[in-house]
Amino acid sequence: MGNANNSLAPPPAWNDTANTGMGATQGFDPTSLAPDFLSAPFLLGNVGAPFVIGLAVGYFAKKVLRMALFLAGGAIVLLFISEYYGITQVADAQLQHAAETATTMARDYGSALQHRLSQITSKGVSATAGFLVGLKFG
Repeated sequence: MGNANNSLAPPPAWNDTANTGMGATQGFDPTSLAPDFLSAPFLLGNVGAPFVIGLAVGYFAKKVLRMALFLAGGAIVLLFISEYYGITQVADAQLQHAAETATTMARDYGSALQHRLSQITSKGVSATAGFLVGLKFG
């Protein structure tokens, strides 16, 4: 238990006992240059942080979409009420065209967000997964 060799520190890149002359590289350990894919700094930078960014963007996007749908629904109800009392006249074709336009804009907005999030890391999987989870929880 008290043995110092049981520490979790990575092996040194140079063996000081074998490095006896100027520029001597007998003690160079090439395995020390290989990246550790399961280390906390690698996972946080390449998986964790992009996931959290995607989560925040997805959560925000869903909240904005819900608020926009709430306001649009309220506006449509006000149009129907004003039509009932003879203040305005609503054409069904124009209402459907406005709904299709809004749907297309929302779809383009979502795909633009996903495309941008996929560029955060080399694979983009972590940020996109975070975006989808944010949409689910939002």
